Amino acid sequence: MPVAVVTDSTAYLPAECAHGVTVVPLYVRIGGVERREGVDVSPAEVAEALATRPASVSTSRPAPADFVEVYRALLREPGDRVVSVHLARQISGTYDAAVLAAAEFGGRVTVVDSGSTGMGLGFAVLAAASAAAAGGSAGEVAAAADAVRDRTVSLFYVDTLEFLRRGGRIGAASALLGSALSVKPILQIANGEIVVRDKVRTSGRALARLVDLAVDAVGESDVDVVVHHSAAAQRADSVLAALTERLGERVRDGRVIEAGGVITAHVGPGFVAVVLHARPDTTSAATPGADT
Repeated sequence: MPVAVVTDSTAYLPAECAHGVTVVPLYVRIGGVERREGVDVSPAEVAEALATRPASVSTSRPAPADFVEVYRALLREPGDRVVSVHLARQISGTYDAAVLAAAEFGGRVTVVDSGSTGMGLGFAVLAAASAAAAGGSAGEVAAAADAVRDRTVSLFYVDTLEFLRRGGRIGAASALLGSALSVKPILQIANGEIVVRDKVRTSGRALARLVDLAVDAVGESDVDVVVHHSAAAQRADSVLAALTERLGERVRDGRVIEAGGVITAHVGPGFVAVVLHARPDTTSAATPGADT
């Protein structure tokens, strides 16, 4: 393909649709040892470290040099172009690192801020890969990724705000910190920011409310649904089952995908997220199971 698609490791793409996409890993540091997400460290290892020695866990963006190496390998011919799609710049420096690296290639690399992470980012990457496979120009591939932002909703539940507070990613949800022990927050990534959608008193009610909010967000659209989790597979399965029952045939593709080490480090064990991608029509979409 004349246009190559690059993303970062927080997209959490299903393995069967990652072909044709180059993934640049973020880093997780445990006890002073830095490891690449999705390569050297598993989500379970991060969850275990958070449970036993949370202060030892941190994350970092890829260095600009990491992106330079990838872009150089993909730009072998004069006509080659790269579209690099990444998690929201408000919650990570990854986008800025990619922009710094892109500046070395004279306009041959276009960097897109997905405004999200997880499959909120992943759906944008799949749309970009589909446009590239169809022979789209770099501008068309970037536009395909950017268009997904308005069709995607990312809602999530955390057992505690403590991990978000430690990582400095809490945003507008900081208003809940004073009552963090007495409420269970339901949050949303909106325009790259973490905002509060609702708060209830128990985890069971929170998960039920998460389903309600997801159903309301769908409207009458056909959707692809991904439920992420961190060390909470049973919760995720229950949420997906409830959504599938409530939405019926409007769920065109539904699956559970465990969040990786970086997201786990920032939300903690017990996290559950629902990512909804509204299809533009009933015959074509960038779905987790679609060819890219």
